[in-house]
Amino acid sequence: MLGIAYAMGQGGAPGGQGGGGLGPFIPLILMFVIFYFLLIRPQQKKAKEHQEMINNLKKGDKVITGGGIHGRIVSAEEGTVNVEIADKVRVKVNRGSIAALAQAGAPPPQLAKESKNDSKTK
Repeated sequence: MLGIAYAMGQGGAPGGQGGGGLGPFIPLILMFVIFYFLLIRPQQKKAKEHQEMINNLKKGDKVITGGGIHGRIVSAEEGTVNVEIADKVRVKVNRGSIAALAQAGAPPPQLAKESKNDSKTK
């Protein structure tokens, strides 16, 4: 008698948790696709462009280091570059620490904003 009652308690409700499939995973898959196109892919593209810029550095390029130092490349070796930051002041930096190429003749973005504000107040 106890065996029959125990066996009856083991049965599940029809249509309860059976079936499974991909249904519960669809939102998770959609979130991954969205993250890929909004976060991962643009970051990989930016890293590829930065690596290309680092590989194409040559003597005479005006650069900005990761620390914000502006200078001109006076010599380039395989893993490092010598950057002249003032007359007769040269600094040896790793190629990876070059953040960007500086635009010739254009002021840094922060100075451009300040000069516009100063002209409006006068």
